[in-house]
Amino acid sequence: MASIRFISSRIIQAGSRSKETDRIDLTPWDLEHLLVGYLQAGLLFHKPKLPEALIHHLQTSLSRTLDFFPPLAGRLATIEHEDKTTSFFIDCNNAGALFVHATAENVNISDLVEPVYVPETVDAFFQLDGVKNIEGTSKPLLAVQVTELVDGIFITCSANHSVVDGASFWHFFNSWSEISRGFDYLSRPPIFKRPLIDDIHYPIRIPLQKEHIQERFFQPGNLKVRVFNFRKESIVRIKRKANAEMNTDKISSLQALLSLFWQSIMRNRRMDPNQETMIFLVIGVRQKLQQLPEEYFGNAIHSAEVSLKAGELVEKGLGNAAWEINQVVANHREENFINFVKWWVNSPLLFQTGPMMNNALLTGNSPRFDIYGNDFGWGRPIAMSHGAESKCDGLVTVSPGVEEGDIEIKVCLSPKTIQAMENDEDFIAALNI
Repeated sequence: MASIRFISSRIIQAGSRSKETDRIDLTPWDLEHLLVGYLQAGLLFHKPKLPEALIHHLQTSLSRTLDFFPPLAGRLATIEHEDKTTSFFIDCNNAGALFVHATAENVNISDLVEPVYVPETVDAFFQLDGVKNIEGTSKPLLAVQVTELVDGIFITCSANHSVVDGASFWHFFNSWSEISRGFDYLSRPPIFKRPLIDDIHYPIRIPLQKEHIQERFFQPGNLKVRVFNFRKESIVRIKRKANAEMNTDKISSLQALLSLFWQSIMRNRRMDPNQETMIFLVIGVRQKLQQLPEEYFGNAIHSAEVSLKAGELVEKGLGNAAWEINQVVANHREENFINFVKWWVNSPLLFQTGPMMNNALLTGNSPRFDIYGNDFGWGRPIAMSHGAESKCDGLVTVSPGVEEGDIEIKVCLSPKTIQAMENDEDFIAALNI
């Protein structure tokens, strides 16, 4: 791994503390992430022509952006109740976000974008590895690291996953880039008002077991990360094939692509044909819950499981797997999300870190996020990457591509599985449909 030299570290506060947003309660979608790690993502840029004042400019623009996003300058706070339950909320106290300036003096852009596998060097460009979201009571809810390369700049954010989901994460990133370009106000101001659901009273109380809080993070071991880029034309062909196999037009591009990877990964893990396989989807709630606007700031995601026996998954074709995904997504309506929230309040369940089952995949991110539109004033990013917190065997991350309409799919797998995929004639043929 390349050597990283840390130059400075400081806390950046909002320029003006908002009196309108002092406290924000956490919803079940926020609370269920308390025991897992921070969201980490960053963007690689060509180096600006005048880099001398860059760090000061980014710090100043970050401070101004935090004026609009007071939760990210705050800390988590707790209320201990007599019944041994705990409530969590965001205290918008302007304690500040962490800003780290570093340099990787021997790393070029080509060292990061040309290798087949994502180099481990990238992990060093992120802060707050191994920190659980529940530690946001004392740790910053946002940590930025700006790393200067020989010919580039890497800007990363690590954000508390009990405060933001992917949509809110990139909403903040988009807003920061707007302010950096000279905007005085945001094109899409965040909305912090929590959804009002019958019988749900804030702050929500949850029981916490100390042994869960004190558990160390699971270390995933030796994994390889590779990004597959799909051009718009290829996506159209894969989607058309999946729909034709099922005599429908309802299967989406994303559903077809996820099915392609679900099939290939399970085939190359040599699963028993009778073993159940699963893919866990992340369904966006903003598009399905009427009272949540697109600018809602917080978690608004719901997990859903799709399962097929390995034999059926592999033998019945791309369309069959895609149709199963389509039906699960279609059957998740507003009433399902409201019922989930009501159930969760009575039976809180927190996600835990740990090894993924060999018969399961986990999906993340979305091709809808505006990732490559983040221009800080010297041009669009040329690549995006995630930090070490996003590494687990079986993680499939979907993002928009550099060109409009393209999609990037990043897989994190054991070396044995990913090498088998690279030699899998069926998978290679599907990539070239």
